[in-house]
Amino acid sequence: MMQNGDDIVVDPSLNNSVIGIIDSGVGGLTVAKEVMRQLPRETIYYFGDTLRCPYGPRSPEEVRQYTFEMIHFLEQFPLKALLIACNTATAVALEQVQSVLSIPVLGVIKPGARAAIKATREGKIGVIGTQGTIRSQAYKIALEELHPSISVHSLACPTLVPLVENGNRSSPEAYRVVAEALRPFQNKQMDTLILGCTHYPLLADLIHQVMGAHVRIISSAEETASELSTILHHSGLLAQKKKFHRFFATGSAELFAKIASDWLGQKIYAEKVELSSYTLYRKKFFAG
Repeated sequence: MMQNGDDIVVDPSLNNSVIGIIDSGVGGLTVAKEVMRQLPRETIYYFGDTLRCPYGPRSPEEVRQYTFEMIHFLEQFPLKALLIACNTATAVALEQVQSVLSIPVLGVIKPGARAAIKATREGKIGVIGTQGTIRSQAYKIALEELHPSISVHSLACPTLVPLVENGNRSSPEAYRVVAEALRPFQNKQMDTLILGCTHYPLLADLIHQVMGAHVRIISSAEETASELSTILHHSGLLAQKKKFHRFFATGSAELFAKIASDWLGQKIYAEKVELSSYTLYRKKFFAG
């Protein structure tokens, strides 16, 4: 079974299976947290590729390779849906992933664009993200599809992901790093700012301080979780009983667990894993 656009065929017996969430690192925890809030009976298996984070400076081919390697790992478990909780991976790999998996696959860009359109008062929207996401113009395209006359300003902020991944978001220098990254936006006219990287909501308070109270800060997490909830409901896949969440990381399991526990407000244990080789990735998804 494959999915094409909104035509998704699923097996109702999967309702007690798990939701896979993949990200370049810890940023997707912002999406996981919202899924836990909106769908408390669901079980999440989260994979953060912290060893190779950030994805933003990498080529589209590298990002696609790493995305499919994470998926290949998670496919050993009974998945009923997959969230690509990484804007860079969503921009370059979402359609390809949807074409080869038989379960619902969601990205974070279109939900973020919809949330921003709902929030803007004057139609002036800013987008911050990794180099890869901004270079793809995925948010600009998604926003203009919804509202052709929208004004969009985009800015790559490559220094912000390392700030989060290194566990330094509460450090004394964090405000300075955020302020310097957002300096080009200080004189731009906008009333809404999309956090076009799932790492950035962990810096939302600092971003709000820098941008000012008049700018609405938008994360795609709430809209993405809401879309997932709708799909699971209409497909008869809502879980009846939660099992145990699991968290996997390619880098330090201890650092991942510390950041995850702090953000999710509960004790988290992480499992360190090594991903499959590129040869296995190509054999599985590009045979023939």
